[in-house]
Amino acid sequence: QVQLIESGGGLVQAGGSLNLSCVSSGRTFSSYAMAWFRQVPGKEREFVASISWQSGLTTRLADNVKGRFTISRDNAKNTVYLQMNKLEAEDTARYFCAARYGSPSQSPYDQESWGRGTQVTISS
Repeated sequence: QVQLIESGGGLVQAGGSLNLSCVSSGRTFSSYAMAWFRQVPGKEREFVASISWQSGLTTRLADNVKGRFTISRDNAKNTVYLQMNKLEAEDTARYFCAARYGSPSQSPYDQESWGRGTQVTISS
């Protein structure tokens, strides 16, 4: 397992942007598929984006963030990013970084490690 620490959350107006970061403490970060999930109180954790570990880098985005969010990673910095543009009130949630050895998965139950999350609040 790896330890994950998210940052970059905050309060922004609708239409604005935020760039979330997730730093891993593991030395084998490049072998892990990474993902972002989000959760609001009383609801299940929701898939947002994932990225593979391979050099070809396969990314996947949830339908409700396509065209607005981008996931990327820098293996030299042990960091995965979530660039969020055109933010909407519905994007308000706590965002979690997750890691899974091998292939990426959209299911929260397949993830092996989680960060504590960073809060994103969008004002309308």
